Amino acid sequence: MTTRRALNAPTLAEIRKWPATVSVADAARALGVSKSHLHALIRSDESPVKVLSFRSAYRVVTADLVNVLSGEREAA
Repeated sequence: MTTRRALNAPTLAEIRKWPATVSVADAARALGVSKSHLHALIRSDESPVKVLSFRSAYRVVTADLVNVLSGEREAA
């Protein structure tokens, strides 16, 4: 069985201390998916978390990431 720690995934307590927005790579690690998979979800408008777009750069809203991971909001 693979644990979140084995995947180098941050704990929810660690994520709560992150800045207001984080990179797609950090968000993907927290969600347990690859960066390319999360980018594909973002491009197809199917991201489970809120994403801010700055031209070609994306930032994931940490508060929404916390809500999804804590079960306060269902992933889309």
